[in-house]
Amino acid sequence: MNPAMTRAEREEASAFGHAEAPPTATVGYGPHPDQVVDLFLPETRAVPDLQAGSEPRAGSGSRALADSRAGGGAPPAGAAARVIADAAPPAPGAAPPAVPLVVLFHGGAWRAPYDRRHLSPLAAYLAGHGLAVASVEYRRGPRADGPAASAAGPGQPRAGRWPETFDDIAAALDALPALVRARVPWADVDADRPVLVGHSAGGHAVLWAAARHRLPVGSRWRLPAPPALRGVVGLAAIADFGTARALGVCSHAVDQLLAPHHPPATPGPGPAEHAALLAHRLACTDPSALVPSGVPTTLVHGGADIDVPPAVAEAFVAAAARAGQRVRLVRVEGVGHFPPIDPATTTARTVLAEITRLT
Repeated sequence: MNPAMTRAEREEASAFGHAEAPPTATVGYGPHPDQVVDLFLPETRAVPDLQAGSEPRAGSGSRALADSRAGGGAPPAGAAARVIADAAPPAPGAAPPAVPLVVLFHGGAWRAPYDRRHLSPLAAYLAGHGLAVASVEYRRGPRADGPAASAAGPGQPRAGRWPETFDDIAAALDALPALVRARVPWADVDADRPVLVGHSAGGHAVLWAAARHRLPVGSRWRLPAPPALRGVVGLAAIADFGTARALGVCSHAVDQLLAPHHPPATPGPGPAEHAALLAHRLACTDPSALVPSGVPTTLVHGGADIDVPPAVAEAFVAAAARAGQRVRLVRVEGVGHFPPIDPATTTARTVLAEITRLT
């Protein structure tokens, strides 16, 4: 890498520098081209002619990154790997246990140029450690040359689509158990109790999805009861909209996600109407407004993250504590926004360890 690059630039280049990993299968959960899910299965559960991805190896130039967690030191990366590798095999004649399912949501500030493909190396890494992975695509904001791009400013894609982005998050999770059973019937995957994992905007998606039963009555996305989840792991998650908006996270992506959209020639809502609409949408979408979810929740956040600063995670943890929910915060000092999704880093091992804690 170019030695003149900043640490954040090096981390981003490393995370995006892996070859795309092919999934075991791709299934649709709706008619739109973005309403698809890539399935990655452990090699022992994949069909013979469709091999699931294996763990990418760190390059010789990769630098070991120190992990630490709030309230105590992180377990050594090697110890975490040994726990996974040394799991006792099933007794002779016994059926192997069902493979835990990880449902993965990518980030990219809800903007169209970023899709699930950049998360495929992480999905393959997790599958290489014995997990089934469903990597979800969903509708994001239109590209900069689209008819509705002007709201984001010249040359910049707007973040999100209202309400389609949230429609897709909910629809994908509602459809996944049946889709997994139908598409990979030969693999014994526990699709009914997944772990939700998401990075950045995808971290918001999983925190929000875990709290859909907390949505206001009448919301189109509300569930009548808590979802059946093993837990949630948010990676550099946009977890608190108030703090993210105050910091202008990802070029004010939250404001773009929630703002009312209208054709350029059509007058928009007045200031009072706009404020009321924004308050309503915040109440339906801000994870900090929906605690306690009752779902085991972990946040993994880089202490040097300049894209989504640690204050965003800390604000969510504080809001959850006030509501009576304990959230596990794993703060990884000295790293930024992308190491949690980069299988070449020790931070990815920390992520794997936090996921396996919930399985």
